[in-house]
Amino acid sequence: MKPDEKMGTWGVSRRQMMIGTGALAAGATVAHLGGLLKSAEAKGGPTEKWPWPYEKLDPAKTAEIAYEEWYRVFCGAAVINSVFSQLREKVGEPYTSFPVDSFVFLEGGMVGWGMTCGSNTGAAIVANLIIGPRIAGATQGHQISEDMFQWYSDASMPIFVPKTPKVTTELVKTTAESPLCHVSVGKWMKASGYPIGSPERKDRCARVAASNAFHLVELLNSWKDGKYEPSSSHTPVTDYGITAQMNCMECHGDDVPSAPMAKK
Repeated sequence: MKPDEKMGTWGVSRRQMMIGTGALAAGATVAHLGGLLKSAEAKGGPTEKWPWPYEKLDPAKTAEIAYEEWYRVFCGAAVINSVFSQLREKVGEPYTSFPVDSFVFLEGGMVGWGMTCGSNTGAAIVANLIIGPRIAGATQGHQISEDMFQWYSDASMPIFVPKTPKVTTELVKTTAESPLCHVSVGKWMKASGYPIGSPERKDRCARVAASNAFHLVELLNSWKDGKYEPSSSHTPVTDYGITAQMNCMECHGDDVPSAPMAKK
């Protein structure tokens, strides 16, 4: 068969050639990705199952790392890296391959949306990777996450004072009564008078991340010693029939709808 505008040299249409080429490229990509995954698995990389090994850390050293890291990758990634950077040295894999900086999106309550404070989310990621998923019966990772959220809500922040602060102004402390970024930061801004872009507000959040990292390591060390006991009293589903914070009325007044309670 002679080649023409519609047919290739071997009687294959251009469409078929394009489809075949695309399939070949896709197959090569999948094969390459599979090779990377197998390589990571062979090295004991992050594709292996939970839980991940943990060695006890110094809370104060961890907090100092988190404080400095905030100025590089902000709250969530700062908390994660404050723990995982040390475990990379103490343990190696899977921490060596874990892409900590990819969690920079936790900044500002998830890319500036003011939702859960990245410090809380970062702490939850660390606790659940080290202790294991609740779906596999490792409930303490979930419980430590809850304790961190409760502690963050109740604490007068910031607690931790770095050895060499980037801002020397004495920072006012506030209690968020919420794990949410916009509530926590908003209350502090109102009390302090400093705007969102001020060096003081930035350093306040860096110290909050450091405070969270400090307390997270305290809980993880207690868990490692077999002495951890959950302390959170967060029971919204039981009390209100829906997942929620316990202080909705503070912001939403009388307009909070009631959830239909499950029949007992």
